Amino acid sequence: MTPKALEWQKKIRQFVDVELIPWEVHAEMNNGNIPSEIEKKHQELAIKFGLPGMGISKNGGGLNLSMFDQMIIWEQLGRVTNALCWCFSEAQDWMEEVFSDYQKKEYLKPLMNGTKKECYAITEKGSGSDVNGSIQSTAELVGDQYIINGEKWYVTSANKADFFFLQAKIQNGNNDQNHALFIVDKENEGIELIDTPSFSHTFSHHHSIYRFNNVKIPIRNIIGKEEDGMSYTQAWFRHERLGIAARCCGAAERLISEATKFAKERESGGSKIKDYQLIQSMLADSVTELAATRLLLYEICKDHDNKQDVKILHAKCSMIKLYASEMANRVADRAVQIFGGRGYMRENVAERFFRELRADRIWEGTSEIQRIIIANSLYKRGLENLI
Repeated sequence: MTPKALEWQKKIRQFVDVELIPWEVHAEMNNGNIPSEIEKKHQELAIKFGLPGMGISKNGGGLNLSMFDQMIIWEQLGRVTNALCWCFSEAQDWMEEVFSDYQKKEYLKPLMNGTKKECYAITEKGSGSDVNGSIQSTAELVGDQYIINGEKWYVTSANKADFFFLQAKIQNGNNDQNHALFIVDKENEGIELIDTPSFSHTFSHHHSIYRFNNVKIPIRNIIGKEEDGMSYTQAWFRHERLGIAARCCGAAERLISEATKFAKERESGGSKIKDYQLIQSMLADSVTELAATRLLLYEICKDHDNKQDVKILHAKCSMIKLYASEMANRVADRAVQIFGGRGYMRENVAERFFRELRADRIWEGTSEIQRIIIANSLYKRGLENLI
């Protein structure tokens, strides 16, 4: 930990404790929603901190934070339930590298100042975690426009967004296997909301299904080159997998703290339950697993900041996403058990995290997909490059 990282940790921890956590139960009992003026306040505070552009260069109007510092921030944000930490849009560093001047003006800057929100339309009904092999959505260049057709599932936060990042296969002769990434304004004609499924967690951010029917977008809305779309999506995946791992560490820390506090106060059989060895075992295992996960996360963030080979880094991001999400789910399960009946009440943080953390083993690539990525990297690049 550096003095700068410690400063961010303290600042964001206070933001979470004072501003976000007090609204968790209200959100839980109101379909994930909090009063609009409070939601606006949270966004304004996040923007004041500079969080939407934490990874963007100072020349680009951002904070130019290292990945290590960014994940210190996301770790603290992960301590709150009900997705209340999703109170700002995040302009990721790869966007600054590949966006055109037009895209920076019309989309990147608005993400940073809070005037526009984004969502990612990647997953499809048949593709799931197999983004590279099974994407069926298409984009065909006709004149000076791309025409997009396809159906996207689990488009997180689409109900709050102004535009989509959409991945599609190019349909132009020999290039029909190239994946391109597009910016698609939500107001475009031909975009159809198919369904808004209900999920186990209680978020105001929906995970909707959209159909794109001959949606026309200008050439200027393709990101980079046609053949580079998958590399941009992979950059997004690496960032998201680190973010998931960091939030899982934050969640686990909160769960351990709350369960420990309860164990010290709760009496059963004439003794505090903290004195029972089975309770001690659950807490000890949780602390140890969190400590190990944190160390791995921090080291991989440093590898990112040291510009490690992107193919090796990709596997390492899978490693930490796998390890952290599995760890946090075990910690949540133990916390529910320590709280007993109270741990099954929606007003209890353990109950909420027990439901919410389950998705982290699925989205942005299932645990099984992460294992495949790690194993294939082991075969190709050797153990010495992964540890």
